[in-house]
Amino acid sequence: MRRRPLRTSLVARWLGVAVICAIAVAYVQPVRAYLDARDAVAGAKVERAALAAHHATLERRVAYAATDAFIEREARRIGLVRPGETLYIVKGIERWKRAHVR
Repeated sequence: MRRRPLRTSLVARWLGVAVICAIAVAYVQPVRAYLDARDAVAGAKVERAALAAHHATLERRVAYAATDAFIEREARRIGLVRPGETLYIVKGIERWKRAHVR
């Protein structure tokens, strides 16, 4: 024959279950905040790496812009020539390429 547990034992068990549930509910928000912060940090690291790569590209472009080759190329692009040189303007290059390059 089984004996029924005492009422105080049942109350103590249910009280223990309630305390464990309350502790679990109390941990939900901090755990969620931690996971959100971890995701934000990972996103920031990816963004930082992309910005560092872009910064390195810009640094190389700035260094190249200070060279004589860049200055000469840009001057020729806008139609400037050195003293003593003759400027020739050739038209129809695209049409010629379409007709001869296949």
